[in-house]
Amino acid sequence: MNRVRRLLLLLTAALLLPAPQAIAQISWTMTTEYPATSMPGEGLRFFAEALARESAGRIVVTTRFDASAGIKSAEMIAAVRDSQVTAGDAFAGAMGKVDPLFLLSSLPFIAATNDEARRLTQVARPAYAKRLAAEKQRLLYTTPWPPSGIWAKKPIVSSDDLKGLTIRTYDSTGVKVFAAAGAAPVNLSFADAMPKLIDGSVVAVLSSGDGGAGRKLWDYLPYFTEVNYAVPLSLATLNESAYGALPSELRDAVDRAASATEANQWHLLETRLAENYARMAANGVTLVKASAISADLRRLLANSADQAIVEWRGLSGDAGVALLKEIGR
Repeated sequence: MNRVRRLLLLLTAALLLPAPQAIAQISWTMTTEYPATSMPGEGLRFFAEALARESAGRIVVTTRFDASAGIKSAEMIAAVRDSQVTAGDAFAGAMGKVDPLFLLSSLPFIAATNDEARRLTQVARPAYAKRLAAEKQRLLYTTPWPPSGIWAKKPIVSSDDLKGLTIRTYDSTGVKVFAAAGAAPVNLSFADAMPKLIDGSVVAVLSSGDGGAGRKLWDYLPYFTEVNYAVPLSLATLNESAYGALPSELRDAVDRAASATEANQWHLLETRLAENYARMAANGVTLVKASAISADLRRLLANSADQAIVEWRGLSGDAGVALLKEIGR
């Protein structure tokens, strides 16, 4: 067989072989009610980019911010469970409607520093993951928020400043604490709070400087009082069926991306407070330091917080009591 004939036969054989199939690309949607510049928003972006790298482009995550998918934090567990979205990041306190366990990180004054919040998260993470698994979803990563303070039209430094104050809180515990302290609290998602600020029916907001900076609360509330109320969490979850349908190498890619995102989020927290304060100052916000708060307001908030924590212990049962005991509370 001459050389030309052999080449023709090889070419013919190659043409008869089935064409290699292109690797199917998997598309997911992941959402949060917070802006892209917030800690949860940055977590979505980081996770999407990390997963694209880890999966060699086989999983593409479309990110949605500012509740543009029509889903707020309180609705996120159901939305992920029912595959309305593949994944989502939600403020844990808002998820307390599903289980009081999720109120843990936003209990007042039990974790007011970064180190305390990290310890609480390490202790509670297995319980969060187990409870979310019962809702057919996988805990991907946690995102800490900088310490919560009070945005208002004036400094909040005495008990009189709280009397009758219409303040947005981010969970049911906050409603109890501020009601007991004499304010007029209302539990609102961030998305729902903004119209209330605009129409004047809410005149103060419990939030971190991070959430406030992202939403530009300074357009309405020019004072931020450091209260160090809590360092609460947001939780990012993934539909369990979507995860389970992946081949093992892609499940590993998801796990690596989630682990990297969690490490990044906690690293961001170390410098985030100073960055937020600088941004707030640049936009005319007056920072009222915690040292300016009067002794009577400190006592009032502490007593109100103690009542709320006692009630939470009763709601969460032995599991909640055990978690608090493990962190020394």
